[in-house]
Amino acid sequence: MPHINIKHFPSLSEEQHIALAKSITEAVTNVVGCDENVISIAVEPVEPELWNEQVYIPEIVGRKETLIKTPDY
Repeated sequence: MPHINIKHFPSLSEEQHIALAKSITEAVTNVVGCDENVISIAVEPVEPELWNEQVYIPEIVGRKETLIKTPDY
């Protein structure tokens, strides 16, 4: 607890993944109040031509009630 899953276009470098994980871990520990060793973070690159089918429709449109921030596209 907690687990964060990030889906993105395949353009992030390993250094960006490391920086992202560090920033998210810091934010979660500060807000949730948990220890950093209980946080898991997954990153999943999704090709742009598959974004609507694999992410936007099922996870953003289909699960709108779970979003705490919505995209503006």
